[in-house]
This record gives sequence, structure tokens and C-alpha cells, in this order.
Amino acid sequence: MSADSDDMVGESSETEMDAELEAAERARSGEQIEFYGGKWMSALPLFVFVVWAIFQSGVLGIGDTTGLVIAMLVGLIIGMLFVKGDWENYANTIFEGMTRRVAATAVVAWLWAGMFANTLQAGGFVDGLVWAADALSIGATLFPAATFLLAALLATGIGTGYGTAVTFVTLFFPVGVLLGASPVLTFGAILSGAVFGDNLAPVSDTTIVSAVTQDSDIGGVVASRFKYAIIAAIPALALYVLAGGTMGSPFAVGGNAQTLLVENSQPLGLVHLLSIGVVIGTAVQGRHIVEAISWGLIVTIVLSLLLGLASASAVLVFQAPQSSGIAQSLSVLPIVEVVPRADAAIGGSLYDGAVGFFPLIVLTLLIVAGAQIMIRGGAFDTLQDWLLGSFATSLRRAELTMVFGTAGVNAMITINTAAEIAIGPYIARMGERFNINGYRRANILDANTSALGYIFPWGGGVLAGYAAMLTLPGEYEWFTQAMIVNPAQVWPFVFQGWLLFFVFIVAAATGFGLEYTSDREAKEVARV
Repeated sequence: MSADSDDMVGESSETEMDAELEAAERARSGEQIEFYGGKWMSALPLFVFVVWAIFQSGVLGIGDTTGLVIAMLVGLIIGMLFVKGDWENYANTIFEGMTRRVAATAVVAWLWAGMFANTLQAGGFVDGLVWAADALSIGATLFPAATFLLAALLATGIGTGYGTAVTFVTLFFPVGVLLGASPVLTFGAILSGAVFGDNLAPVSDTTIVSAVTQDSDIGGVVASRFKYAIIAAIPALALYVLAGGTMGSPFAVGGNAQTLLVENSQPLGLVHLLSIGVVIGTAVQGRHIVEAISWGLIVTIVLSLLLGLASASAVLVFQAPQSSGIAQSLSVLPIVEVVPRADAAIGGSLYDGAVGFFPLIVLTLLIVAGAQIMIRGGAFDTLQDWLLGSFATSLRRAELTMVFGTAGVNAMITINTAAEIAIGPYIARMGERFNINGYRRANILDANTSALGYIFPWGGGVLAGYAAMLTLPGEYEWFTQAMIVNPAQVWPFVFQGWLLFFVFIVAAATGFGLEYTSDREAKEVARV
């Protein structure tokens, strides 16, 4: 791609984000919703959701995404009961939130990544990974650390931590279980890699939003935040090595994991590294993530069919009822099967990879709607004024307020890009008050949203990986329901997320890496 093309991609990305930020600003300046009990009551829908999520996942240990959908629906209904006057504006705001581009971005990432990961799985990539792990003597101890490194590489290349979580849970997680690695630790390593890439990738939505909201160029933002990401990543890697040696798997796969390892070894499956390379290479060139993953998906299907790694019906199959005369005549096609009426369905990796995320998609749309209610109801403005008046009274306290303020918003708005768009203007105002450079503000904003979105059990990144994990018992005979990791179990082991959060607490408290507006000026053109 030419330099001019790169500029066009960068300008396109910024234009899209500018449009989203303008939509958020219109939400603040549009018709306000008044609540009995004051502006804070506009946070009630999200508050109900968070309390429900803690009770469901943390107290009862139920990792059910559909249950969280009900939680958000109930929260929106309860919030409506406290609205003054006509409920029409409240209802319209729900629709307005659900149609925001920021919600669609997460949805698209999950759907495309789900199809890609499941098609790689159908094409034997997991068998290739098992063979490679055996050949390289990567056992249970080192597997989580290796997973962290590879997930970080993929996430940095393609710019979507959600897509990385889906892909690695689908492909690497079963390999880790087979090798005897701790499932909880392996899931944590996958999420940590997603944190690293989401925070650092130039093409990540969180990177773009953090730069745009703080009037900074993307290249400068990425260069300035590298030191923070590495300071967190080095001890995170060491912790995965240490924990891998002490945390084993409680599961004995079929009673003889080593035998299964050898039986499932298939080096030819590693040809799909080319497919992943196509995705990374296309994304790094600045192409849209939909285009990048689509090309990877096409290459995966072609390689699988040409090399006999998967049949056409493994990718897509129409299972038509026997009573259909047309189906009988079309059954010569490799993607059409005739089955009893009760078994009629559509299947294959494309279908399975997408359909498993439908509950999570609905949840995402509802959460963004809840955030829109909070903006229209004035809770965000009230929160900003309270923080500025009560806590951000000095430079150090202002930066600490930025860190913990973004953490609090991310606890409620669990889709990280949506949380950034909501809190970004307040971070800008707070930072400008103390002459803090835009790069520094962008880094504080992005680090927290990238990290905490993969830590909270109800966070979008965690639930994306969990949704992919729910499909594994149907893919492998030896993979049982007991091997599925509850989202409430994994939060202590997302080492990159926690360390990145603590790095910025220390940086805010000590002034490490602090730059003032006069120290450096942002470039006029951001390039992606």
C-alpha cells in the first residue's frame, strides 16, 4: 500500500471516530432525561447490571451470558420507573444507544473472529498446534507463557483484543487443557495478550479513540505508551512461567493425555499459520479489520479444501428434511445433506462460529444503551463535576483521579471503546486544567480501558472468550463442561491487565513519564 493510501486509511479511521464522538456529544446536548432522585439515578440501569453480574458470576458462580442480558433488560425497566414525565424520550434513547457505531464495532469483531477461529479449527489448526507443542517440548509449565506472547502478537497485529480472545480460546485453550496446563491460567494468559495488543496496536479502536479524544496523533501516542506496556509485560510473562509451574490442570484427559497428544498430532494443520499471517499482514497495512479477517477466512477455506484438511460440509452445510423433493435432488452437492425433519438445520464452522455470539451481541447493544441513558440523564456530567471539585485539586491527585475515574466507568460500561468515548472528554478537560500533555492523557485513558475490559467478569473481552469456550464441548469428545472456566475465576490471573493498571497508578502518584503540553506537540495528521 502506498503512503497516500496509508494516509487515506488513517484519515478514514479518524473520520469514523470523529463521527462517533460527535454522536456522543449530541447525546449530551440533546433532550435530557429527568429522574426522580436526581441525575445520579440515570446510572441505575448500569448499577443494577453490575450488581446482578457480581451476584450471578461471583457469588453463585453462574457464567451465563443470557442471564446478563436479562440483567440489563431488568435494569433498563427499573430505570424507566424513575423517569419524570413522559417515558418516550427514555425509550428513544435506548434505541439511539443500540444503534451507536461503537456497539456495532464490537459485534462485527466477534462475528468475523468467530467464523475465522471455527474455520481454522475445522481445518485442523488445533492438531497442528498440538504437534508443534509436542515437537518443541512446550509442556504445561510453559504453555500459558507461550500463549501470552502469541496472543499479544496477534492482538497487536490485527488490533482487536476481542477477536484475539475468541480466536485463542477456540484454538489454543483446548491445546492447553490437553497438555495439562491450568485452564484458568491459560484463559488469563489469552486475556493478557488481548490487553497488550488492544493497548498498543495502532489499528485498535481503543488506540484511535484515546488519541482522537485527547487531540493527539496515533503514531505519537503508540510510541509514548510502549514503555508502559513493556514494563507490565515483562513481569507478566515471568508470572505466567512461575504460575505455570505451580498451577496444574485438575483434569486428566481420557486418563492418558500423552497418548491423545500423539494421536491428534497433525503437522499439516500448521499451514494455517499462513492464514493468520494474511490477517496480520493485511491489518498492519491499514486495511479494515473486516477485510483483513475476511481474506484470512478465504485463505483458510481454500487451504483446507485443497489439502483435504476439511470437507466443504465442515465449513457450511444445509441439512434439509427428507420430505423436501428439491433437497433430494440437490443432495449431490457437498454442502447439502438430507436428514430426518427433526434434525433439519444449518451447520458448519461459519454458522457455529457466528451463532454462539448472539447473546453477547444483544448484551453489548443493551449496555451501550444503558450508557446513553447515563449520558442523557446527566450522571456523567455530575460525576465529572464531583471529581473535579472534590478530588482533582492538584496535579498528582488529578492524574490519580483520571486512573480511578476510568476504572469506575469501565466497571459499568464493560465495552471498552464505549467507555473511552463516554469518559474521554472529561479526561481531556481534567488534563487541560493541569496542563497535562495529550499523549499522557491518552495513555492513562487507554491503559485503563484496555486492561479492565478484560478483568471484570462481566467485561466484553472476558465474555467474548467465554462465549467461544462454551462451544468447545461440542467440538471435542474429551472436552467436558467441567473444563469451562467461569468468568469469575479468571480475573486474578489477567496479569498484564493488573500490572498495566498498577503501572499507571504508580506513574500518576510519582510523575513517571509525565509530560506537559509545552513538552511536545501532537502532529497534525494521525496515521494508522
